[in-house]
Amino acid sequence: MSYIAVDIGATNIRVASSDESGLKNKITETTDKANGPDGIPQQIMRMIGELEDSPVAVGIGSIGPIDYAMGMITNTPNYPFKEIPVIEPLKKAFDVPVKIVNDCSAGVLGEHVFGAGQETENLFYVTMSTGLGGGAIVDGHLLTGKDGNAVEIGHLTIYPDSKIICGCGSPGHWEAFSGGKNIPHYAQTLLRDTYWRSSLLSDLCGGNPKAITVKMIFDAAKQGDDHALMVVEEIGKVNAIGFANIVNAYDPELITVGGSIALNNPEFILMPIEHYIARHTINRLPRIIVTPLGDDAVLYGAMALAMGSH
Repeated sequence: MSYIAVDIGATNIRVASSDESGLKNKITETTDKANGPDGIPQQIMRMIGELEDSPVAVGIGSIGPIDYAMGMITNTPNYPFKEIPVIEPLKKAFDVPVKIVNDCSAGVLGEHVFGAGQETENLFYVTMSTGLGGGAIVDGHLLTGKDGNAVEIGHLTIYPDSKIICGCGSPGHWEAFSGGKNIPHYAQTLLRDTYWRSSLLSDLCGGNPKAITVKMIFDAAKQGDDHALMVVEEIGKVNAIGFANIVNAYDPELITVGGSIALNNPEFILMPIEHYIARHTINRLPRIIVTPLGDDAVLYGAMALAMGSH
């Protein structure tokens, strides 16, 4: 029997076939935002068709917010559409059960069933990629909430009076500082009053602050550039507050961290959090590690969802 796992991201869509032995074949494509809200389910259906003609079930981990009951993505700051139907088009196309959860709910489910969180009853998963999100298992139960958006940690307010505005339009959200889409702007703000034009970071972006990318920042930090290290440290301080909020709210035994930013720069993500988190917590600190499932955490959760583990 073949199950289909789908990871709907802000930048990419990933589809994998799987069976009880694990993930098999995978396809990754840039998310189609050019053909309206129906273009995304059509893209997913085509990708599934390239992998498997007759799946027995489909599990989906998707960026949020989602409408759990309606089976659609709604009001996401990462797409230019208000409502994107997902469940119904796939059900009609394949005539099989289709389940959807927030991508980070899928991530924590994948961690719980296949990853570092096996045998762990209180587990949290954080993704740090284009956006920033989380998933929680508390006392063995996956938290979803009334609409499927129970753990939207990227939209926790870190600094309510900040002039840094999140993609959702609110000030001071965690994602506004630490989401990959927003890190360059935060870096520009931090560097605004600093003479940094003779630095490696300046060389990498050609002296143009608007050309700074996340990769440039971490590449320069890895080579010891003081200005890039300052930016990484400030991002780390924000992340420490966010992780402390997770610890205080959910009291996990383990927090695993995924997403491209964390996976590509583990030392620069984990070290500041470990250094500053105790300033903001009251609960006993959990272990904090990079997910052993790598890029596939959400796919593993979607696989577990399709197999009926949720």
